[in-house]
Formats: sequence, C-alpha cells, structure tokens
Amino acid sequence: MLAFCALSSLAGSAELAPTDAPGDIAPRVAACIACHGREGASGNAAFFPRLAGKPAGYLYNQLLSFRDGRRFNADMVHLVQHLSDDYLREMATYFASLDLPYPPVSATSDTPTEMLARGKTLALQGDTARGIPACTQCHGTALTGVLPGIPPLVGLPRLYLSSQLGAWLTDDRHALAPDCMAAVGRRLTTDDVNAVASWLAMQPVPDRAKPVAALPGPLPMPCSAMPTAAVK
Repeated sequence: MLAFCALSSLAGSAELAPTDAPGDIAPRVAACIACHGREGASGNAAFFPRLAGKPAGYLYNQLLSFRDGRRFNADMVHLVQHLSDDYLREMATYFASLDLPYPPVSATSDTPTEMLARGKTLALQGDTARGIPACTQCHGTALTGVLPGIPPLVGLPRLYLSSQLGAWLTDDRHALAPDCMAAVGRRLTTDDVNAVASWLAMQPVPDRAKPVAALPGPLPMPCSAMPTAAVK
C-alpha cells in the first residue's frame, strides 16, 4: 500500500495543478513521512512500505490505481483523487530519486523452519505444477526490483508483504490488464502467502540496492508493469 497518510499539507495541495504548485516538490510531499517514514524510507517494523528508491514507473502506477479505483485505502483515495497525472508522476519521480540506506533486517523470525523453507522455495523456484513463477523471475535475481515498473521485495515488513499478497489472493488489489500478479495471486494459498512473506522479510538487502535495468530473462507471463518485456 502506498499510503500517503496525513494529511494536511498534501491534501491542501490537491487542488493545485503541478505547474501552479509552489517551489520544490519535497515540502509538498512532506506529509508522506507520517506513515512511510523519513523521506519515504519506512522502517522494517512498520505496516507501510518503503518509497525511497522504488522504480518511478511502479510508484506512478500505484498512485494512479488509488486514484482510479484499482486499489483502495481511504486515506490514499482521499489524498490523490483530485491530483493530475503530471502531479502523480512528479511525486513518483521524487521518491524514486531518493537514495537512502535500508534499515537493518532481523535475521530471526517466529515463523516455523518448515514454513520458511517453503517460502524460500516459492521465492527462488516457484511451483511449476501450480503455475506459480519464482519471485526472482519478475522481481530480479536479487529481488531488488526491475525498471521501469517492478518493485523490490527485499527490505519490506512481513505484515506489509503478507497483506499485499493476500490482497491479490482475495481479488482486492488490481492492476491494469494484463494483471500478472492477480493471475499469480489466485494460485496462492494462505499458507503460501505467510511462507513467502516471512522468508522475504528476513532477507538482507544488498549494499547500494537498486532496481536493475533489465529482467533476468523473459517474463513468465504478460504483465502491464512491463508492457514491452519479452514473454516466454
């Protein structure tokens, strides 16, 4: 969830077109840190996702989805419903440009060992029998995301990961067609979601982690996040 909560400063700018907004965008998106942390670099104990350094195309698509009804969060919808495409693109570009360190990741978990092993298998190998691709096939070998539109999976809180994977499973989150994650989500079980979220949340973030410029291979299925990418 790209939940730009709070509030007054961004809400007050909602009636402004980008060309009318005063000065640098940083003070205009200051409200975002109320939920997402300093400069959008949410800590790993929070429910809200990190914004800093994510692909601009991904952030822009999520803002559009909140505005246009493909995703729902009351605060987000309220704050972006009157913003133009250009304004949302400016916000996305700003957060994508931030280069901030990730918080330390805990190497311990209360998740059972066998569930963590299942999560690792799904993330790195997928489940061919059920048509579930490995996370690495789309999100990059290091799971740091792929330009222009695929987000990283490392450095995110377990609660956030499980809630968003669960939203794909329950058909509560959508993207433009072809909606690849919706197709994957329908094949997951609740145990799958808990397993892969728990494993991903424990993975260390590579030094100077950045989204990579290209996929490790063809996409396993068509995806609106990467409309020009080759597909198997």
